[in-house]
Amino acid sequence: MEDLLLHSTNIQKAQSKMQSGVSSGLDDLSNLLRQAKENIQKDPTRMNDALNTLQTMARGRYNKENKDDSHDTEKSKDKEFYKVQKKFHGSVNKFAKDIEKRFTQDLSVISNPEAFAGKEYLLSRALAIHFIRQGQFDLCDTFMREAGIDEEDELRLTTELLKKEFQRMYSILRELEESHELTNAIQWARTHHEELSKIGSSLEFDLHRLRFIQLLAQQKPMEALSYSRQYFDPFADKHMTEIQRMMTSMIYYQNLGNSPYADLCSPTLWMDISHEFQKDFCSLLNMSAESPLHASVLVGTTALPVIMKLYKIISMKKTEWSQQDELPVELPLSDDLRFHSVFACPVSKEQATEDNPPMMMPCGHVICRESLTRLSRSSSSRYGRNSMRFKCPYCPSESAADQAVQVYF
Repeated sequence: MEDLLLHSTNIQKAQSKMQSGVSSGLDDLSNLLRQAKENIQKDPTRMNDALNTLQTMARGRYNKENKDDSHDTEKSKDKEFYKVQKKFHGSVNKFAKDIEKRFTQDLSVISNPEAFAGKEYLLSRALAIHFIRQGQFDLCDTFMREAGIDEEDELRLTTELLKKEFQRMYSILRELEESHELTNAIQWARTHHEELSKIGSSLEFDLHRLRFIQLLAQQKPMEALSYSRQYFDPFADKHMTEIQRMMTSMIYYQNLGNSPYADLCSPTLWMDISHEFQKDFCSLLNMSAESPLHASVLVGTTALPVIMKLYKIISMKKTEWSQQDELPVELPLSDDLRFHSVFACPVSKEQATEDNPPMMMPCGHVICRESLTRLSRSSSSRYGRNSMRFKCPYCPSESAADQAVQVYF
């Protein structure tokens, strides 16, 4: 894949040169037209001469072929105006051929054309919210208009509300990344102090810590000390060790980058705080830090090689995989792409599903619903129809099926 990435970079460079060359060529043509217009206005009687001159100069600069008057039989050469375009199209064609050589497998054999049948609205919703999350607000409006989403549709209201929130988020992120301005980010964190505390976030403290370090880097130790006294006290119980390090680092404020506390002024701190702010901002909206659409596409492309290999093996052995909603192999997913815990019933040894979810009994032990139902029926047949209570498989406690509650991981 490295050579494909290299070709992609070459295409971008060729495109940049083409745009520059075409823009320059069009500017030159515009100047020729303006000059011809001025000549005609000065002397209307020589309009034909001005037009002939314009035509000659335009042909000399922009005709693909230019025959040398002193060598009529010599092969003509392309003008610079066309060379950059030719190079760009050549790069694109080469890239297309490389892709065709490497991706020769027919992916349609492992696809399910009915997977999204009747789910067009869900797809539209996923795309619209993805555009909002990426800050592509105009693109979202255009998409919903062209997708025929009604003005009164619930999705319109949802996107408008999210648009206001994410406009605020991207405004603060630009301030953090471009100008290292912390004021609005700190204000937002202080406004949402309670919500951030409930999810165990350290964002507010991390923002105050970065402001303290910023003041030290600006050679303002007394302002940094005053700032720490004003804002660090509420975080002392949880972050005392970090606060002590910052207080000690003031000794080296004149050369913090070459001190034992150089990590406090690492350039990556601004990138880290931007990621942390985005993650916690989305958490307060009950949304994941990454777009679900992005995660779905990433998981799908990661799984493609494994599924294709599985398809070949099944085809060679002439067998079929009949288990629905489950794959016979483990997919190589990274930890950040594993969003749900997997529960296996200790009684049936089967994995929990939406139709057979985990259920917790009053004693605290958890088994799947089907196992719970079987235990209840077994107790009923053994001790009589009116006896609905049964013993927990793992402790002496007794309970009834209607006392169990569903567990959500």
